[in-house]
Amino acid sequence: MTTMPGVVLPGNSTVEMREYPVPTPGHGQVLVKMKASSICGSDIRAIYREHLGVGDEAYRGVIAGHEPSGQIVEAGPGCKQFKPGDRVVLYHISGCGVCEDCKGGYMISCHGRQRAAYGWQRDGGHADYLLAEENTCVRLPDNLSYVDGALVACGYGTAWEALTRIGVNGRDRMLITGLGPVGLAAAQLGRALGAREILGCDISAGRIEIAQKMGLVDHAFASDEDALETIRSLTGGKGCEASIDCSGNAQARLLALQGTRQWGRCAFVGEGGKVDFDVSPLLIHPQITLYGSWVTSTNHMEDLVERLSRWDLHPERTVTDRFPLSQAAEAYQVADQGQSGKVCIVFED
Repeated sequence: MTTMPGVVLPGNSTVEMREYPVPTPGHGQVLVKMKASSICGSDIRAIYREHLGVGDEAYRGVIAGHEPSGQIVEAGPGCKQFKPGDRVVLYHISGCGVCEDCKGGYMISCHGRQRAAYGWQRDGGHADYLLAEENTCVRLPDNLSYVDGALVACGYGTAWEALTRIGVNGRDRMLITGLGPVGLAAAQLGRALGAREILGCDISAGRIEIAQKMGLVDHAFASDEDALETIRSLTGGKGCEASIDCSGNAQARLLALQGTRQWGRCAFVGEGGKVDFDVSPLLIHPQITLYGSWVTSTNHMEDLVERLSRWDLHPERTVTDRFPLSQAAEAYQVADQGQSGKVCIVFED
């Protein structure tokens, strides 16, 4: 095969399929045969509907898809760790490699001119093959599927980073505002970290039903004018020790803070939007610690993959819709409706 189809997002809620040459890996690069490539809410928010992003979020008209997983078929000169046949997950940003953030594994925060995210500034996973930097590869254990792997870097990695940063443990009730794919990931991982009781809310009845059917939350309810009273009634009026907003919605962010117990911890991971609140009664006086958490690091992603494997925990459980690459337009339409769990493009062997 010398050419391959790839998905491009023009920005008017449409998908274009174009032909591309199959790339050849250069120094320190690998060619990955795609096995699974899922769709992120950020793709919908900042690229699919319209090109909103600038700087780190600017879309350069490349092959879309920043949540890829596959098998290496060719390794370029200078590769030190991976070889053809290895199963890998891709950390979705390639950084300069020399700044403090890159050295700490947080290429998401790289400020170098070389920073490029797969599917945003360099070709991503919605094609048969992906040209990747070896230092963005994380080994995928055999007991995890390629779909498991595709969900790791962005969705599950984002939830993992936030939940470990706020220290979710067996003493906690946990509140999740926003039961989309990242919220479902937070529920599954929060349970694995020991959260005793998980509360989740969303404006979408469909997503509430999905969370209930998957059994990932103990209580799922509408994010409406009665939501705060529901949280209080379920927690004896105290709120939850740990909370995480996965929605990016102003009202949901406010609810996450309002639903956090005194001396509790709250994380914001949902992208976009704004929030306005009275700082003293909601943050200072109840002595709540508020975290902003953006994706994760390669080191923490490796830790997450190891634990998923050891715990036999499968992100694939949160996938509700699968499509072949030829039906990418339908896949994006489903993701755009905001009523599903995770949507994933799956490639045939």
